[in-house]
This record gives sequence, C-alpha cells and structure tokens, in this order.
Amino acid sequence: MSSVTEGDCPSATAKPKLPYEIWVLIVANAFIALGYGVVSPVLPQYARNFGVSISAATFVITAFALMRLCSAPASGVLIQRLGERRVYLAGLMIVALSTGACAFAQTYWQLLLFRSLGGLGSAMFSVSSLGLMIRISPPDARGRVAGMFSSAFLVGSVGGPVLGSVTVGLGLSAPFVIYGVALLLAAAVVFFSLRNSSLTAPAVHTEPAMTLGVALRNQAYRSALFSNFATGWAVYGLRVALVPLFVTEVLHRGPGIAGLTLAVFAIGNVSAVIPSGYLSDRVGRRALLIIGLSASGVSTVAAGFADSLPLFVASAYIAGAASGMFTSPQQAAVADIIGNKARGGTAVATFQMMSDVGTILGSLAVGQIAQHLSYAAAFVVSGVILLVAAVGWVFAPETRLRPPAEPTTVGSLAPEPGGEQS
Repeated sequence: MSSVTEGDCPSATAKPKLPYEIWVLIVANAFIALGYGVVSPVLPQYARNFGVSISAATFVITAFALMRLCSAPASGVLIQRLGERRVYLAGLMIVALSTGACAFAQTYWQLLLFRSLGGLGSAMFSVSSLGLMIRISPPDARGRVAGMFSSAFLVGSVGGPVLGSVTVGLGLSAPFVIYGVALLLAAAVVFFSLRNSSLTAPAVHTEPAMTLGVALRNQAYRSALFSNFATGWAVYGLRVALVPLFVTEVLHRGPGIAGLTLAVFAIGNVSAVIPSGYLSDRVGRRALLIIGLSASGVSTVAAGFADSLPLFVASAYIAGAASGMFTSPQQAAVADIIGNKARGGTAVATFQMMSDVGTILGSLAVGQIAQHLSYAAAFVVSGVILLVAAVGWVFAPETRLRPPAEPTTVGSLAPEPGGEQS
C-alpha cells in the first residue's frame, strides 16, 4: 500500500467525532436485523402450509444462506464499479420487495424463489455496508465503529423474535408484509439521509484498487479470513444448530431454557463488543484477537463437557464475551488493511463470505459429529478451530497504525503487503 498521510494516524488522546453517516448506517443495521428476526421464527411453519416436508421447509432458510454466499463475489464487483451506497440501497430494495412478495406466494416454489432473491439482496447490502464502514470510519475509531455495528446487529437479532411473537398473531403472512414495508421506509430514510453526503458518494480513489490478490499477500488479511471462518463455524453454526439440542437432550431442559442460554451468550457478546472496539483503537487489534479467540476456543470446549446447567450457562457467557472481544478488532483489522483510499469490494466480499461458509459448513458438520461421535466431540472440534485461528494471529503483524514520532516521518509508516505496521 502507498504512504500514509498524517491524518491517517490515530491520535493518542483525542476521541474523534463520528460522522452522522455512520449513525445512519448503525440504526439501519439494527433495523434490518430486527426485521430478519421477525420473519425467521415463522418462516418454516409458513412453508409447511404449502404441504411440503420438514426438510423442504427448512431448505427455504438454507436457500437464503446459499444465495447470500454465492452472491457475495458479484456484490464485491458491483461495489468496485458502482460504489457502496448504490449497491447498499439496491440490496435493501431487493430484500424489501422479495420479503413482501413472500406474503403473497401461492406455491412453495414461489416462496423459495422470493427468499432466494432476499439472499441476493442481503449479500449486496451486508457487503456494501461493511465497505462503507471501512471507507468512512475515522482511522483512529475503526474499532469503536465496528463494535457499534456489531452491537446494533445483535440488539436487532435478539429483539426481532420478541417482536415476531407479537406480529404472528396477525397471521403467518403478516410479518413478511410488515418487514417489507418497514424496509422500504428504511431504504427511503437512508437514501434521503445520505444522498447529499460527500462521504458516501462514489469515491475518487487515490490508491490502486485493493484486489483480492493483493490482499491475500497480507498475512493479517489471511488470518482475518480464517478467524472469520471460525466465527461462522463456532459462534453461529454451532450455537444455532447444536446448543438448543445439547440443552434439551444432554442437560434435559426445555426449549425455554435453551433460548435463555442463547440469550446469555448474546448478553456476554454485547457486554464485550463495544469495549473491545474502544480498546483496539488504543492498544491494537492483534492482542485482543489472540486473547479473544483463545478464550472463545477454551470456553467452547468446556461447554461440551458441562454436566450441569449453571456450568453450561457460565461457559456460554464466557464464550459470548470472548467472541465479542475479537469481533470488533477483526473487522477493524480488515479496515486497516484495505484502507479508505482504495476500492476493496472483492476483498471485503471475500472476508464476509468466510463467515457464511463457516456457518453453513459448521452447522452441517457439528450435527454429523454429534450424531456419529458425541456432543462433546462437536464442541471440541469447534473450539480447536477457534484456537487454530488464534495461532494464525500470533504470526500476523499488527495492523493498527501508531502515531508517528515526528510528522515529517509519517511516510515511512506504510507497510509492504503482509508487513508489520508500526
């Protein structure tokens, strides 16, 4: 990457004021997650109304994830050509219209088509929102912004099912209509709030595009790819696919307790994600990533051997807090690598994809491991993957730029791809 200007380096004392555009995107992120949580609980039952099997009903959820995964590379290319804001708004509109159309599906195949289109739109706005976060965040507040982005999504994810339980009384199709209309309104608010923003306008980039090939030469970027894969596998795949079954079949507790355990994990995550973002802007990303991934791996292994509910809940809270510890620094590290002066759509999309790949493979693999070996083995494998990700960051360079000793020597701070930033 090319030389760094003085404005790119964080101040040791000043706390930067965040642009209003960041707050618009954070609120939109929470709103999107809230709506997704509204429709998710009713979707399998809604699909069953078309007379299909249980596996066909659950495939509607899988199709959304697969389309999201397959569309991520194309979303990265679109961002390179059109800019993040246009792709973000187009993705929101696609999800809004396809979700609203689900309410009027006449056949299972129509429902499957509409949800698949929703996965396309989801990939577009998720990749572009991360790209926008990278581009408009002050370099010395990237960890803080990443923490708020993650927290907004978590709050929406937790509150969505609660709101969904209220709207389902209006009929199984009502949540889709409500979410579709709400997303149209959200897209309008984002459009009018950001249309005159110079920060979110298609940028005139002063550095060559950060292609995937260039990014892959950076050891820290490669470590970020694997740690995001581990995040998808253990934090999302294992937690969603196996934790509820573990609570009911091993600890012999009801579904309500399983939901409580997931809520405890989310509470632990929220309690750590913003503080770790602040801290990573001061001490760097690498140490928090190593500690967080290691703690998450150990607590995940411990959870698999828990023989009582209190022990399992304690492990869930620690695992949630540990994952919150490394989530913000991980996104901030990718932002450091790509920078805000070069197009990095494909690099951002690939990073985003790794979490989806981990979620899909993890949710499938842990079920097979638990079925053919044991629940404990599934937790152990997931924990080991997190520990391997931690080892990857041991050999990676620090990505956070430190304040220069003298303004005249700032240009010497620029690292070669994969080199140490100091």
